[in-house]
Amino acid sequence: MPRYTIDFDDSFDQTLNELTKTTDAKTKADVIRRAVASYKYLKSNGSGDNKVSITNKDGKVLKDIVLP
Repeated sequence: MPRYTIDFDDSFDQTLNELTKTTDAKTKADVIRRAVASYKYLKSNGSGDNKVSITNKDGKVLKDIVLP
C-alpha cells in the first residue's frame, strides 16, 4: 500500500481530531480517505457546473457549494 507524508497546520489537525471523535471514522487517515471518496463522487456525479446545492425538505436551496 502506498504511504504519504503530508504536513498540516494545527488548525487542520484539530479538525481531523474532531471529525475522528464525532464520526464513526477510526483514524485521521480514515477521515481523509472518506473526504477524498466524497469529493470524487461529487465531481463524477455533478451536472458539469461543479456546484452542489444543499436543500431543505421543501426543495429550497439553503447553500450552494462550488467545487474546485
